[in-house]
Amino acid sequence: MKDPHQAPDAWRVLALLFFANLLNIFDRAIPAIVAEPIRHEWNLTDFEFGSLIATFTVVFAAVAVPLGRLADVRSRKMIIGCGLIVWSVCTALGAASWNFASFVATRIGVAIGEASCVPAASSLIGDLFPANRRSRAIGTFALGVPVGLLLAYSVVGAIASTFGSWRSPFVIALAPGLLLAALIFNIREPERGAAETVRITPAAATGNSIREITGITTLRWIVLAGITSNFAAYGTNTFLVPLLQRYFALPLATAGISAGVIVGLTGLVGLTLGGGIADRLHERTERGRLLMGSVCLAFAACATWCGLLLGPEQPELFVLVFGLGWLAQYALPVCALPAMHDVVAPRDRATAMAIYVAASSLMGGAGGPVLMGLLSDSYALRAMAEAGGIEVTEQFRAIGLHRAMILVPVSLLATAAALWLAARSFPADARRGSQQALRASAMKASDPPTDF
Repeated sequence: MKDPHQAPDAWRVLALLFFANLLNIFDRAIPAIVAEPIRHEWNLTDFEFGSLIATFTVVFAAVAVPLGRLADVRSRKMIIGCGLIVWSVCTALGAASWNFASFVATRIGVAIGEASCVPAASSLIGDLFPANRRSRAIGTFALGVPVGLLLAYSVVGAIASTFGSWRSPFVIALAPGLLLAALIFNIREPERGAAETVRITPAAATGNSIREITGITTLRWIVLAGITSNFAAYGTNTFLVPLLQRYFALPLATAGISAGVIVGLTGLVGLTLGGGIADRLHERTERGRLLMGSVCLAFAACATWCGLLLGPEQPELFVLVFGLGWLAQYALPVCALPAMHDVVAPRDRATAMAIYVAASSLMGGAGGPVLMGLLSDSYALRAMAEAGGIEVTEQFRAIGLHRAMILVPVSLLATAAALWLAARSFPADARRGSQQALRASAMKASDPPTDF
């Protein structure tokens, strides 16, 4: 049955946003997949490679809030389209890097372009779909993450092996981005607040200050969940292929495919099923989405920890057990992000999402790879000392990285706790947001007409 509050072309626009998110993740993932060839060419430590990812995410976070604020007052399709062009061109320029510093410079350009995508797209989705369909819609958009990862991990290693260079995948990523940007420039933007069941007047749609937005308790807990989740996600995405190559002795192409199963294929299942389940739970109880997220993240922490207990002779079992945990952690976007829409005004959604993206990227996205790299190098030195060695060999690097991965289940458990706390504050914050919108609408309706 067609919902009158849903835009007629909602699913077509959502499909384009899905592909934008897919390319966003695909281009972001390329360096992590070819990490070992890059590390060997420029003689990098795990901390140095983790710092590359951290630099990317710091820049990404720094520009996310101003771009999100801009998306609340300017054309969202133009912001996404221009961002696509910038990050696609800069990804391709990475192939021309002559040293580590020049490669970092190209990744900074990618970060600036990619920061435009999620806040503006999230705001568009909030105006395309009513509240009772947003988990499915946001889940569909979020599918771009696992599909992009699955595609990247499946083909990037093979492309690099086929052409005999880690640089080739960066060039191939250019054309799809330019084509998609042209398509996004031609979409029709919905009116802000158009999908609300309570019609939002221009007065009600006026944005609040960043201080007022960050004062919402539920939003703060959701942001904290994003930070801790990104510690696990960025650390895993950065070092999973190296772990499979070093500790489980898999070749690059096989390691890439195995990592794609863990972080990509599981997301297809988790986000596809999770969105529908979260919407049904939301209809039964207002806390349902966030409580579901808390339970799923607690399971994810247990399963990933069990996977890390497996030995190097069990790569298949590791993929299965760790992958089950990773499937469960995909509950975060379909449970937490729709709740964010429920506690902020329509005019503030891009800003709220930008705050979420900036904080989770700056603290979790940057901190995860750096901390995991530091732990990996430290544990490698300890393994060398325990064995009485005098040089950090690849064997010791494998042990160090495997031990450093304990950061993943610890971070996921912290995410589960943050979502549980968000569920406690959600009802009051959601009611307060609705009352503010109703009061603003009433004030606007009571204003006497003005003749000019």
